[in-house]
Amino acid sequence: MVTEIPPYGLKAYALFFAKHQNKEEFKQSELDWIVGQSMKKKIFSLLLRAGWIKKYSDNTYICINPKTIISSLLEFKVPQIIKEAEKDYAFTNLSAVEIWSDYAYVQRGIEKSPYFIKVLKKDLKYWKNFFNSHNISNYINQGTTIGEYIILIPVKKLVFVEKDGYKVESLKETIKLAKLNEMYLYAYNYIKNKYQNVTA
Repeated sequence: MVTEIPPYGLKAYALFFAKHQNKEEFKQSELDWIVGQSMKKKIFSLLLRAGWIKKYSDNTYICINPKTIISSLLEFKVPQIIKEAEKDYAFTNLSAVEIWSDYAYVQRGIEKSPYFIKVLKKDLKYWKNFFNSHNISNYINQGTTIGEYIILIPVKKLVFVEKDGYKVESLKETIKLAKLNEMYLYAYNYIKNKYQNVTA
């Protein structure tokens, strides 16, 4: 999984790629005369963890092709990352419509991919740190950016059910939401037909 990196990592990657492209291997010693030992370790750790370089042998590395990196930065990561979370959550609003409609309604594209997630107010710090550690932009109640981002909706009490490996708001609440907006008519009809015994 490729993630964004800070400017110092980007400059180091640019140096390695300018000298070696993605064909020649290189060693950590290339930075010996440029930065100190601790900074060198930090740079290589960052680039490996972020997926911008990979180990070639025990003590050599190779650059990942920039085209691969740029494409990967726009991949949808949240559906996989959320499974690592240790606190409860509930996909809500349009994210719940997506899940309950088996993605008959999809609200996302590579340009803009919001996820709406209810979390307990007391766990807000955990969630901010969790998404920040994965370089996923996150906002409280509202916000927007390019690509994937999270809208955290703090609540005092959290109610959810499990569907397809995700914690999501109840079907009944989701049907109510889908019914309110004409834009979600297809998803609303899909959900209603699939779960005929549930009424909104």
